[in-house]
Amino acid sequence: MDMFPEVQKILAKQLRIADPATVTLESQIKKLGADSLDILQLLMRIEDDYGIVIPDEELATFVTVGDVVNYLNAQQKK
Repeated sequence: MDMFPEVQKILAKQLRIADPATVTLESQIKKLGADSLDILQLLMRIEDDYGIVIPDEELATFVTVGDVVNYLNAQQKK
């Protein structure tokens, strides 16, 4: 399952972005207006919903929405 639509929807809601379609794989998370707490909340929700554990050291490497999606997609295949 591709995680992009779910990440896109969660980020748009969390950051109060009116049009979720403006959140793309290339979007830089911080330029969307997210701070580290927003990113942590996004990942905690995904962990709860999908049972995927994201180590803190991985969290620090996420720059774009695509980075998050690629990591989550890889974890689902394990």
